[in-house]
Amino acid sequence: MRSVRSVKGSEGTAQPRAVVTGGAGFLGSHLCETLLAEGWAVVCLDNFLTGTPSNVAHLVGRPGFELIHCDVTENAHVRGDVDLVLHFASPASPVDYLEMPIETLRVGSVGTERALALARDKGARFVIASTSEVYGDPQVHPQSEDYWGHVNPIGPRGVYDEAKRYGEALVTAYRSTHGVNTGIVRIFNTYGPRMRPNDGRAIPTFIRQALANEPITVAGDGSQTRSVCYVDDLVAGVLAMAASAHPGPINIGNPHERSVLEIAEDVRAATGSRSEITFVGRPVDDPKVRRPDTTLAAEVLGWRPTVRWAEGLDRTVAWFREALSATA
Repeated sequence: MRSVRSVKGSEGTAQPRAVVTGGAGFLGSHLCETLLAEGWAVVCLDNFLTGTPSNVAHLVGRPGFELIHCDVTENAHVRGDVDLVLHFASPASPVDYLEMPIETLRVGSVGTERALALARDKGARFVIASTSEVYGDPQVHPQSEDYWGHVNPIGPRGVYDEAKRYGEALVTAYRSTHGVNTGIVRIFNTYGPRMRPNDGRAIPTFIRQALANEPITVAGDGSQTRSVCYVDDLVAGVLAMAASAHPGPINIGNPHERSVLEIAEDVRAATGSRSEITFVGRPVDDPKVRRPDTTLAAEVLGWRPTVRWAEGLDRTVAWFREALSATA
């Protein structure tokens, strides 16, 4: 896999500079951290709607890092040269986008266009965080990039699904109309440190419940499947995409599929919890299956996930133990 440093222009030794929208979020903060480690200057833009300053507090004061509190639907202006724009600003969990449907649609539309305009004006590579949710409740399995999806635009999840689908169309239009060097990554379920305990997604919910010895609440009968990717692997895939010139879309996720009930059982074992597993109703339009076809990522980017589920889960549980004990 090529280093993301290859995004840098041909003018010589100037330090490359990246803008990460939503940079104080779960994925965004890991991207900021990795880019800094690879020698980039990083501008983190976030309005802290779902992200938090604590996610990047350890980066503040480091040479080359700049944190700007702003809403990209209102302003995405950055002074100076920019080589890369990573657009990761968006509510991403059902709890968030169901509570903030208008904000979710606006950041996927207005926010995406402002970020694209920044990349156009700076001559920067642009990569948008799209999602496996563009496939909806899929009728094709596994999901490859040529599948158009099965999405309910007026269902409760439509505000997120359609915001991302519109964002992909807008990115494609900026590429064809303005010649912006764009890329689309479709991100599948990702887990790891800095997830919010109450964000409503399965893994942080299960871990929080297990550590408190509360009932672990599995939706439906737990037979629905997910393919979960550890955050370090996800970041490596995104930055491999940034270092390429490929327009995408490219799936970034772990192709190993497991049931939600299996995930709950593994979390209970990893935490040593006494929790019982209980079953609750499934959300409307909840996908029955989810597994990426990652052939394209392997062929074009040389990328494959390497962190095993048990290892990633242990790391995540250890982080949650510390984070929850600090707030107790």
